Amino acid sequence: MWIVYAVASAFFAGITAILIKIGIKKLDSNLATALRTLIVLAFSWGLVLLANTHTQIASIPQKSIIFLMLSGVSTSIAWLCYFKALQLGDVSRVAPVDKSSTIITILLSFLVLKEKPTKAMIIGIFLLAAGVLQMIRPTKHDKKQSESKSWLFYAMLSAVFIALTAIFGKIGVGDVEPSLATAIRTVIVAIMVWIIVFVQNKQKLIKTLSRRNWLFILLSGISTGLAWILFFQALKGGRASIVVPIEKLNIIVTVVFSHFLLKEKLSKNLVIGLCLLVVGTLLMLF
Repeated sequence: MWIVYAVASAFFAGITAILIKIGIKKLDSNLATALRTLIVLAFSWGLVLLANTHTQIASIPQKSIIFLMLSGVSTSIAWLCYFKALQLGDVSRVAPVDKSSTIITILLSFLVLKEKPTKAMIIGIFLLAAGVLQMIRPTKHDKKQSESKSWLFYAMLSAVFIALTAIFGKIGVGDVEPSLATAIRTVIVAIMVWIIVFVQNKQKLIKTLSRRNWLFILLSGISTGLAWILFFQALKGGRASIVVPIEKLNIIVTVVFSHFLLKEKLSKNLVIGLCLLVVGTLLMLF
């Protein structure tokens, strides 16, 4: 059943990237992150209250609380970097780099969580790495446009902290109900991103938001909340080294939607790389 949760998480995470790209156009990325976090916060705590799982807070082990908080901190940094990368580069170019977090997560799961690697996993890692490199290779069009690579720096930082998020989350979730774990983690994310917004004095830009901005921030917040809860549910029942690669297949959803909705071109490199990612993930799964 955890595989179903992981696949569902991938779907909602893939949609989120598109909603973010549309919703934060010409909008400060840090402010957009902070507003979206409030939506996730309200959504996750709403589910906790409906399920009456908030009564379990007092019984959560200190270790779980610490690692859920660390997961929240790493998520905050990852989000800020990812939003910035999306503003600077195409979704179809940013997403593959972001998905390299899969490789980092798998390696950390072997080292930190002591999950045993199989031959299929090792081959899958190489296929994932080859797929990512293939997808970010510059095309002739990119070279002619002398494309800035500043988005690449932020996308790589995002990948590192997303990997840490998964590892901390796996350790912290333990016996904690997934929606409650998501809600606790989101509190930390909200505090961090709003501190950054106020330090930069970006909160005054809220009044400049259009109805379109608010709509897509709301939708991306809800899809993020669903993706997180399903991801924690999958982590609770499955191995991090398998759950994470499945969840990262959300790139299929992202690339397809970016092509049809955002009119981003699907280059030969992108298609080949995407195929390598899918084959590598399926190999690790089966």
